[in-house]
Amino acid sequence: MALASTEITVRRRRVRMSRRMNLVVGGAVVAFLVGIALLSLVWTPLPPAKMQIIHKLQPPFAFGLLGTDQFGRDVLSMLMVGCWNSLSIAIASVAIGGTLGSVAGVSAAALRGPFESLLMRVCDVIFALPPILSAMMLGAFLGPGRLTAVIAIATFMIPVFARVTLASALQAWSRDYVLAARAIGNTRFTISVRHVLPNIASQIIVQATIQLGLAVLTEAGLSFLGLGIAPPAPTWGRMLADAQTYLALAPWLAILPGLAITLSVFGFNMLGDGLRDWLDPREASR
Repeated sequence: MALASTEITVRRRRVRMSRRMNLVVGGAVVAFLVGIALLSLVWTPLPPAKMQIIHKLQPPFAFGLLGTDQFGRDVLSMLMVGCWNSLSIAIASVAIGGTLGSVAGVSAAALRGPFESLLMRVCDVIFALPPILSAMMLGAFLGPGRLTAVIAIATFMIPVFARVTLASALQAWSRDYVLAARAIGNTRFTISVRHVLPNIASQIIVQATIQLGLAVLTEAGLSFLGLGIAPPAPTWGRMLADAQTYLALAPWLAILPGLAITLSVFGFNMLGDGLRDWLDPREASR
């Protein structure tokens, strides 16, 4: 019995340590990326659009820390500015999609009936149109650019947050504190704002953190197809697209932005897992 109890204690400690590591590692990666993005607003080793043909396709450490591309532009400077472009679009998209989707989900949980059914059908329709296809349609009207990418990604985020918020809000509406608030005559709007929304905020925050990684990946795909920010502003996706021709001659042009995208997705996913374990009491009890 004592041996079994010791094994259970060791396992619990390992679980707690792994959860803390997810939060610490994810937070450190995200903080590093945010720091690089903010630094790029005030300083880069060289202007990212500055061409130096005489120094084109220089490998890392030969000219600059990470070399140059086919036009002699500094790869490190482009990665830094691309970090800002990718994160700013991802954050704006998740903020818009998360706000609209959360409001829709909380409203559907409060009103139920036809509104809830209509919301679910709209979500199904949006899910049937991937963000890449949505961006292509928007690009035909708005033209490629930052606004097109934000609208396309945010549109895809709305049903994700709507469904997560609706499921969490429906559970909250069955709790005793909501039943007590209804018994004393509070309106559905008041209950949603004062009781339901604060108690499901942790699920929304966790979902937003995880969706940020998906938004970065989607933005890279849009830029790869030429539907993101217009040149000469650098983005990780466009850097990958431009590097296709030079894979054999200059593989670092594809490896470096690919690693940046991978690191971003990894960081946001780890941070989301860590926040879920920390904020969700059900996960903590397990």
